[in-house]
Amino acid sequence: MKAIQGALIVSSSIQIILGYSQLWGIFSRFFSPVGMTPVVALLGFGLFERGFPVVGRCVEIGLPMLILFVVLSQYLKNIQIKEIPILERFSLFICVALVWAYAQILTSGGAYKNSAEVTQNNCRTDRANLISSAPWIKIPYPLQWGAPTFNAGQSFGIVSAVLVSLVESTASYKAAARLASATPPPAHILSRGIGWQGIGILLDGLFGTGTGSTVSVENVGLLGSTRIGSRRVIQISAGFMIFFSMLGKFGALFASIPFTIFAAVYCVLFGLVAAVGLSFLQFTNMNSMRNLFIVGVSIFLGLSVPEYFFRYTMAAHRGPAHTKAGWFNDYINTIFSSPPTVGLMVAVFLDNTLEVKQAGMDRGMPWWQRFRTFKGDSRNEEFYRLPFNLNRFFPPA
Repeated sequence: MKAIQGALIVSSSIQIILGYSQLWGIFSRFFSPVGMTPVVALLGFGLFERGFPVVGRCVEIGLPMLILFVVLSQYLKNIQIKEIPILERFSLFICVALVWAYAQILTSGGAYKNSAEVTQNNCRTDRANLISSAPWIKIPYPLQWGAPTFNAGQSFGIVSAVLVSLVESTASYKAAARLASATPPPAHILSRGIGWQGIGILLDGLFGTGTGSTVSVENVGLLGSTRIGSRRVIQISAGFMIFFSMLGKFGALFASIPFTIFAAVYCVLFGLVAAVGLSFLQFTNMNSMRNLFIVGVSIFLGLSVPEYFFRYTMAAHRGPAHTKAGWFNDYINTIFSSPPTVGLMVAVFLDNTLEVKQAGMDRGMPWWQRFRTFKGDSRNEEFYRLPFNLNRFFPPA
């Protein structure tokens, strides 16, 4: 844990520097609707293994959850109580509560008493005695595992994960803006978001969380499902997370929800995010063979290359990159195991080297270019200003 803390603290500087120096915003000038389509689409498609393959581990719970969520959130979404679309807004909460109770009935009734261990791990609600072993109150504090240790090799390994998080978060920002009917994030806003995320990783290292912070792809999909894009919801949710992190019993209670339930939800939410990526094509000319080539090759390689790295690792118990430099191995194996990252490298390279001068209109740049600056659209002030008048300290570019 001390080594992980140190590696997180060091690697957080990457996002802080790239964010607050505006370097990431400057690099974003190479993005276009054609280039971002594969990246955002792969953000959803690249997580397909967390969908139905996990649902299949406990079909009697996962399949009802998937069907119920689709029915309530789509077919019955127009049902209102006092002019509030209850099922559209709260379908996920209702479905999880109902199927969780159903899973508890199956567990208490002994449905899995003689089942295989893998079935019990994916279906039971009382696995590992989570609730009984968790403390009632545990308040996290900085350096709770002791003073962090710093190792160059381990830090390089986490840096690669931070760079992957950088790409995936950028794609998530683009997808969230589309689902919230907001303007595409200007370059300054992208950099600001990455900078704040770096501060989050720094706090992760100080508090010893064991993992870094990144954008939640499922929450981006949930934004599209519920049609709720209010900042106040995020602020209240963050308060609940901080509160429950200190009450061990409550955290363990939520951790007892079979992961199959979430996998069923992922089938919908990740699909929504992938579809948002494909929706960028409406701003491009898809009669152009150039654009078809870039989008097709980027999406295919974005799925194929990480799948190769995954299968190689499962068979050989190590990544394809296997040199004497452990940090280099971690770097290569992590970078090329991320579908959005591979998609970004391929798409941005091809989009900025293949017939660039002749393809400005086909790439969708006339529509895209005016959103690069904060003052390029009057609606940016509404969508991206900081709360509590903090723009005084972080003025838009």
